[in-house]
Amino acid sequence: MSSRFCKLSILAAASLTLASFSAHADEVQIAVAANFTAPMKAIAALFEQDTGHKVTASFGATGGLYTQIKNGAPFDVFLAADDSTPIKLEKEGAIIPGSRFTYAIGTLVLWSATEGYLDGQGEVLKQGKFAHLAIANPKTAPYGTAAIQTLTRLGLLENVQDKFVQGENITQTYQFISTGNAKLGFVALSQVYKDGKITSGSAWIVPGELYESIRQDAVLLSRGGSNPAAKALVDYLKGQKAAAVIQSYGYGL
Repeated sequence: MSSRFCKLSILAAASLTLASFSAHADEVQIAVAANFTAPMKAIAALFEQDTGHKVTASFGATGGLYTQIKNGAPFDVFLAADDSTPIKLEKEGAIIPGSRFTYAIGTLVLWSATEGYLDGQGEVLKQGKFAHLAIANPKTAPYGTAAIQTLTRLGLLENVQDKFVQGENITQTYQFISTGNAKLGFVALSQVYKDGKITSGSAWIVPGELYESIRQDAVLLSRGGSNPAAKALVDYLKGQKAAAVIQSYGYGL
């Protein structure tokens, strides 16, 4: 057999494999809590590479995404920033029964874009020498709720309430701080943490006893029940590759 024929045979086999791979590829549309933006983008890239399926993601506050889902938004999978919203959807019959699971445990952090501003103990909060404190809307964003719980348990809520700069979601809250519109604020650890360290500025990782555990649940929505890509993504989120990414951003499992 000539080398030219061998090369043609290899190319033909590769083409058939690629064609078969593409023929079984589907698209999954997902709604993702804003705090999980960076990890989800990384996981989606790995998932697309490993399966050939395409991921289209929308990021936002959990409460806002819930409203979109109830209004008929074409999502197949929902990754919330809490467990109560997926439980609510489950009770409302809007998910595939038995599909709800916890994909990550979130961590709240007080963060400033200024190096050395926070001492790692949150003492700056007690001193109150800042004009603005950014938090996410506690009505729609679980990390905003956690921030309120933290300030309440520290006995500081009344002292700092008039300094709030409120973001509609945790991404906007982060932007308020990173641009200097607020000297400090409460965000998700995943937004300022990667591979074991704070990536910029200074931070106080809030002790878990100061707020209720942020169990972040995912569900396969009713619309996604007949979508192979949606089912594949849910399985992928439970796998080792996704777990490694999730942990690298400071989440618990």
